[in-house]
Amino acid sequence: MSKQPQPISPVKNFFAGGFGGVCLVFAGHPLDTIKVRLQTQPKPGPGQSPLYAGTFDCFRKTLAKEGVKGLYKGMAAPIIGVTPMFAVCFFGFGLGKKLQQKSPDDILSYPQLFAAGMLSGVFTTAIMAPGERIKCLLQIQAASGDVKYAGPIDCAKQIYRENGIRGVYKGTALTLMRDVPASGMYFMTYEWLKHILTPEGRSPGELSVPSVLFAGGMAGIFNWAVAIPPDVLKSRFQTAPEGKYPNGFRDVLRELIREEGVTSLYKGFNAVMLRAFPANAACFLGFEVAMKFLNWLAPNL
Repeated sequence: MSKQPQPISPVKNFFAGGFGGVCLVFAGHPLDTIKVRLQTQPKPGPGQSPLYAGTFDCFRKTLAKEGVKGLYKGMAAPIIGVTPMFAVCFFGFGLGKKLQQKSPDDILSYPQLFAAGMLSGVFTTAIMAPGERIKCLLQIQAASGDVKYAGPIDCAKQIYRENGIRGVYKGTALTLMRDVPASGMYFMTYEWLKHILTPEGRSPGELSVPSVLFAGGMAGIFNWAVAIPPDVLKSRFQTAPEGKYPNGFRDVLRELIREEGVTSLYKGFNAVMLRAFPANAACFLGFEVAMKFLNWLAPNL
């Protein structure tokens, strides 16, 4: 069981989560760019080698062609989207925990923590789906060299002009399929590892920085182990030309498995896992630091 040293405050979770999100983007965006480029690279023709041989080849080619800036392409959208998204994500988790408590000092079981995490996944999809669609389109445009969008705002305007609000929210069902179970896994793993790493007689709030980094990093790995297959389908679906997949993700899944086999559902696995650890370690450390500050600033909030 996990100990709750302080009454749960969804409001504090909101602000601390936002700060954690900023830390996550700075630590993880370069590998996110590589992940999307690997997931969406065109299938090579007969006798041709693929555009990127793998994670490190994509990293090297991006650096050589576009410099460090290339790795941070499309970062404005996630910073603008991720800060409120993680704020809402941690708020949803805090709310999910609070709703299941009968009294403020109730200790939640791991299935309850998983359920609270799943609620946070529902909360984040509303912000996540359009942000992901814009980010993916900007990342593959940079790789292909055809400049259609001047930036995130221009990209959102053009999608809206062409296909209305449905175009902006393209891929929402897949984002839900990815984020609801993955968020449950994310928060449950973090709380479980915090509990395991807490020395006898101490509270999880006193964990050392390396322990927080380790628990946060591993939570990121568990989260993505669940999230990668729907994420691959989502990247394909959100960057496909209008009308290519009339039956939605079922068409994407059929095409992928027919052409590239089941392993294609784990495309970009190395890039995702390399990014998941440092990015989520940074996120949870940012969250815990901000939480300590807020508890000191407003103990009764």
